[in-house]
Amino acid sequence: MNAADERARILIVDDVPGNIKALAVILREEFQVRMATNGKDALRLISQEKIDLVLLDVTMPEMDGFEVCATLKAQHETAGICVLFVTGLNEEADQTKGLALGASDYITKPLSPPILLARVRNHVAAKRQRDQLEQLSLNDTLTNIANRRYFDQFLQREWNRSVRGGSPLSLILMDIDYFKTYNDSLGHAAGDDCLRRVAHSLQDTMHRSTDLLARYGGEEFVAVLPHVEHVGATAMAEKFRQTVVSLHIPHPLSQIADHVTLSLGCASMLPIRSASPQLLLESADKMLYAAKEGGRNRVMSIFH
Repeated sequence: MNAADERARILIVDDVPGNIKALAVILREEFQVRMATNGKDALRLISQEKIDLVLLDVTMPEMDGFEVCATLKAQHETAGICVLFVTGLNEEADQTKGLALGASDYITKPLSPPILLARVRNHVAAKRQRDQLEQLSLNDTLTNIANRRYFDQFLQREWNRSVRGGSPLSLILMDIDYFKTYNDSLGHAAGDDCLRRVAHSLQDTMHRSTDLLARYGGEEFVAVLPHVEHVGATAMAEKFRQTVVSLHIPHPLSQIADHVTLSLGCASMLPIRSASPQLLLESADKMLYAAKEGGRNRVMSIFH
C-alpha cells in the first residue's frame, strides 16, 4: 500500500461545482478528495467506500445538508464519520441545529484556507485516534482476533444487510474439545498458547474479507459467513475442523484423540425482518451441542 492510499478520505458535498473545486484545491495535497453535488450522490458514495470526513454544504436542493447529516448519524455503519458543515448560513439557530444533529464543526463562509485546513487536520487526527481506541476495544487481546463485542455488532449488521438483500447468512460455532483437561494437565500458559495457535489457524483458513472470525468466550470461537448457503458453510466448518487437527497440538487427556480437536455447530438461514440474529446463534449452539453429544471432533449443521 502506498502513502497516498493511507491518506484520509474527505468528501466535499456542495451543489455549486465552483465551491467544490475551491475546497479541493485547499485539501488535495494532504487528503484523498471525493466530490458530490447533491445529498443522494453523497450517501451513495459513502456506502461504496470508506470516508473519514464530510465537508457538507447546508443549502442544497431536494436533500439539504441537515438531512444528509441526520441520515449518516442514524445508521451504525456511518455514524462515526466526521461531519463539518461549510456554509454561508451563520445564524446561531442554524449552527445549533447542525451540531445537535451530530456534526463535529460548523465553518462559515468566506473561508480562510489555513484555518479550514487546520480544522480538517484536527478533526481527522481526532477521528483516527477514536478509531484506534475503538479497534482496541473490539480486539481480543490474547488471540488478536475480534472479540465478543465486535462479533455482536457484526452479526447484527450482517443480519440487517441480509434482510435488505434477501441473501443467506451462515454462522459456525466452535469449541475446543476437553479444553479444561488440557489446562489441568499442561497449565494455563500452554492453554493460552493453544488458543492463540487455534485462532491463527482458523483465521488463516478464511480467505474472504467479508467473513468474520471472533473469540466467542473461553475456548469457543465463532465465524460469520455472509452470502454463504448451507452447503458452503458446512464445507467451511469441516475445513476448520481439519485445519485444527493438522496442527497436531498434543492433548494428553483428551478422550477422543491424542491431539487438540474441535467440535463445530453450523447454522444457515435466510434472515427475515420479524426475527433476530439470536435465532441463528441459538441454532448453531444446538448443532454444537449435537456435535459434542455425537462424539466430538465433528461438524453438525442445520438450514432453516
